[in-house]
Amino acid sequence: MKLLIIEDEVELAGVLHRGLSKEGSTVTLATDGSTGIELACSVSFDFILLDINLPDRNGFEVCETLRETGVTTPIIMVTARDDVADRIRGLKSGADDYLAKPFAFEELLARMDAITRRIERPAVRAGHPDGRITVGDLHFDPRTMTLTRSGTPVQLTVKEMGVLRLLMEAPGSVISRSEILKAVWGIEDDPLTNIVEVYLSRLRRKLHALGPPLVENVRGFGYRLIV
Repeated sequence: MKLLIIEDEVELAGVLHRGLSKEGSTVTLATDGSTGIELACSVSFDFILLDINLPDRNGFEVCETLRETGVTTPIIMVTARDDVADRIRGLKSGADDYLAKPFAFEELLARMDAITRRIERPAVRAGHPDGRITVGDLHFDPRTMTLTRSGTPVQLTVKEMGVLRLLMEAPGSVISRSEILKAVWGIEDDPLTNIVEVYLSRLRRKLHALGPPLVENVRGFGYRLIV
């Protein structure tokens, strides 16, 4: 596994580097946001561990920049800032998880493993025993983690892919906000943020740029994939 750590705290960066290397990972370290962005955009990584307090720009800006430039690598924010507002901002900026310092190294590994399982979770649909899903002009192949619309590749983050897969597995059915929260974020309810709406908005923008609207907001109930 190839990991990118964007962290300016030398001691923590060293601990993470040594621990992850012992787990068999190849670790690259960036001590500022600009270098981290350059590396993430030019090298294919399996995970990015991102601090918020960086010397040149904050981690929220780095995360937003990476997502805007099409980097879909899973990002875990690792930071001493544990306010609810910061966690919400981190998730809205495109992070897949948020881990507050201090933390046990085993917890970091467990969270990385959980994200990996979500990515690799088989999607079983009648007629596609290998997990491939086709709904209209949308085609998702979990073996290669690729999505196309009318043959055109669509770059999605892990969370965006998780939301879309949920909709594709039940086309035409309304999926509630709470169902999406539980399936994709692993929480029962999150009244402090509109994170589902934020990700659905991004997803619709990417998909609808390639054709007619596909994801419909059923006001008061949830979302569904138009068939």
